[in-house]
Amino acid sequence: MTPKVDLDIKNRTKKGRVVVAMSGGVDSSVAAALVKASGYEAIGITLQLYDDSNSPKKKGSCCAGQDIHDAKKVASTLKIPHYVLDYEKIFKEKVINDFASSYEKGETPIPCVLCNERVKFDDLFDVAKDLNADALVTGHYINSVEGKNGREMYRAKDIERDQSYFLFKTTREQLNFLRFPLGNFTKSEIRKIAEDIGLEVSEKPDSQDICFVPDGNYKNVLKKLNPNGHIRGKIISKQGEVLAEHNGIVNFTIGQRRGLGLAVGEPLYVIDINPVSYEVTVGTKDDLKKETIYIKDINWLGDDQFSNKICKVKVKVGSTLDLENADIITEGNNISVKLESGLKEGISPGQACVFYDIQNSSRVLGGGWIYDNRLP
Repeated sequence: MTPKVDLDIKNRTKKGRVVVAMSGGVDSSVAAALVKASGYEAIGITLQLYDDSNSPKKKGSCCAGQDIHDAKKVASTLKIPHYVLDYEKIFKEKVINDFASSYEKGETPIPCVLCNERVKFDDLFDVAKDLNADALVTGHYINSVEGKNGREMYRAKDIERDQSYFLFKTTREQLNFLRFPLGNFTKSEIRKIAEDIGLEVSEKPDSQDICFVPDGNYKNVLKKLNPNGHIRGKIISKQGEVLAEHNGIVNFTIGQRRGLGLAVGEPLYVIDINPVSYEVTVGTKDDLKKETIYIKDINWLGDDQFSNKICKVKVKVGSTLDLENADIITEGNNISVKLESGLKEGISPGQACVFYDIQNSSRVLGGGWIYDNRLP
């Protein structure tokens, strides 16, 4: 028997009309099943984001054509209406182009955040409103509950699956309309539900790669998007000594060790990428340590307005890193985060710094983008 969930929506329609974003994976498929089993009127929508017909595949990669087929089949099994919307142009303009330009600026982008912010929670948000829906449901592992200023965001029960890092740009307006029925389930429970109700996607592997990089090689994608974007430059030491030449800063990320083409007798890591001089600086692992990072484009979900005073929070500065205590410091137009203990892993511009409540680390307070404060 499929569990029931309370989406806590104020029904304007007879049963509560809910649009479910269906990617073709097991998570969004079960989200749709939970919505249907709970008595709501479910409408499945799948976004065709890119054409993968000529792309090489590898096991575990996202595959647009097959995913659309799987989503249609699940919707048919659940007996809910299902629509496929062509968002290729929007996705390229809002996500893929930004992905390429970020690498050209020496950053390490997170396209999944941009996809949630600019496509799923923006354009699809409007589609759901046009369909007179009472809520938009996704298969993300995240929780939201009603608070004193509207809905609040919390980490998922299954911390290993928690996706709050990728959802920090969700606005208050979006959060009030979004619902996340998987937040109180573990991944194994979701797969068991899918198996019990006969969904063929119950054992479908999770996508391991960026959806528009199906072979896992982002450098090939960058070459196709901008063949002239690989300007040669120098690999230098911290002291400015030229160690080698490279074929473009897009081939490097902060913290990278392999593929540097250096033989100097000790392990070296990329510690800095300068998009102005096209220089890649290498150093030791200790050189990667940072205690202060600079952030911009803050999205704040706390109870009070974001203030100019020092704010103590917990932060996550990488999707695979743990939470740690930090201070958010505002000085004029500059906002920085001082970590209580420095990190030895690389913190790269283009990544996110996500804020969590210092008293209740499950609550998400928003976040911002990490940037290089030395550059204009």
